[in-house]
Amino acid sequence: MPNAAIDSLNFYYERAGAGPRLLFISGSGGDLRNQPNVFASPLAKAFDLVAYDQRGLGRTDKPDVPYTMAQYGDDAAALMDHLGWDDALVMGVSFGGMVAQELVLRHPERVTKVVLACTSPGGAGGASYPFHEIEHLKGEDRARHMMPISDTHRDAAWGAAHPEDYERFVQLAAADPFVDEPGRDAGAHRQFEARAKHDTWDRLPDIACPVLIAAGRYDGIALPETQDRMAARIPGAELQWFEGGHPFMIQDRSAYPAVISFLNR
Repeated sequence: MPNAAIDSLNFYYERAGAGPRLLFISGSGGDLRNQPNVFASPLAKAFDLVAYDQRGLGRTDKPDVPYTMAQYGDDAAALMDHLGWDDALVMGVSFGGMVAQELVLRHPERVTKVVLACTSPGGAGGASYPFHEIEHLKGEDRARHMMPISDTHRDAAWGAAHPEDYERFVQLAAADPFVDEPGRDAGAHRQFEARAKHDTWDRLPDIACPVLIAAGRYDGIALPETQDRMAARIPGAELQWFEGGHPFMIQDRSAYPAVISFLNR
């Protein structure tokens, strides 16, 4: 298994495909063991794709100490060092988009283009949904709570009209084969702790590389109005809307082609 030693931690990563270099940064709770993952997406056929388990997650070390968003951004740059990449295209999804913001702001020379998908800048620009406030919710309780938030179309009326689909989505969201893994809860907590303090709003005008903000029209986690504010704040940023909620990348079949087109332009 490929591992990189970063900041005294062992980071698990995977690599596949050929083409321009693309670093993919996953969201809250991201774990490459969960299938299908990004390597099952069209990105793996279009790029030399690298994705990794971030600190506190998956098969990467999970120290029970405070993490910072700056550390997450530096982790991404250090992984690029390990790979021998001077620079790369970057795509960050949800929490990964927050990390991508820190990466491009702290290490601007390393990022040639960046896709910020279903994410938020924090601060005066608006934060994503406060996951740190619902850490007590587990399994199906959490899945049912998040259903109408992750996609505002899937409200109570939708659930009543589509009971089988509703239950199927709940079961998919609640499934966690690694729930009892040592260090998992501590790592997740430390990620949420850092996420709650994310704020790049005042620094967003410093981003100089091409930026695509990709957003779902019915996202109750990374709110639509936040995407508008972020696009106006980053010089030259493009904003593209897709049909779906927070998981629009798998809901709207036009999303991946649009992302690939931007990155290859």
